[in-house]
Amino acid sequence: MQKNINIKNKRARFEYEILDTYVAGIVLAGTEIKSIREGKANIADSFCEFNNGELFVINMNIDPYSHATYFNHKPKTARKLLLNRRELKKLEREVKHSGLTIIPLKLFLNDRGLAKIEIALGRGKKLHDKRNTIKDRDNKKNLDRIKKNYNN
Repeated sequence: MQKNINIKNKRARFEYEILDTYVAGIVLAGTEIKSIREGKANIADSFCEFNNGELFVINMNIDPYSHATYFNHKPKTARKLLLNRRELKKLEREVKHSGLTIIPLKLFLNDRGLAKIEIALGRGKKLHDKRNTIKDRDNKKNLDRIKKNYNN
């Protein structure tokens, strides 16, 4: 079992412009948290949506626990997120009126061993914004390489 679990959604910052972030708890079954503690979860293709005023993360994959019996969980069920009522109302208003998306950025365990997920309110990037991101990243790599060679 790993000590610090930190599962990231690397595509989210490339695909979306992040406007605001929140940390939410997740309602999990016993075998789900055991599988997360082993690091067997994936949030790459997941997103969040509202259902009857409650926020759920959809398409988050948690692999079945290897030592479980037939009481094991389903890998891709919708899992409820726990936020304050004020935060839920604000997020729901932003999603409905502004056309923004709620995306998970990071799944981690806090110091008490509870699974938390960092979600973000984001706006989808256009193709030219993605190209600018790639260009900026390449320029930074080249600049770091030149600095490293210059110092040696």
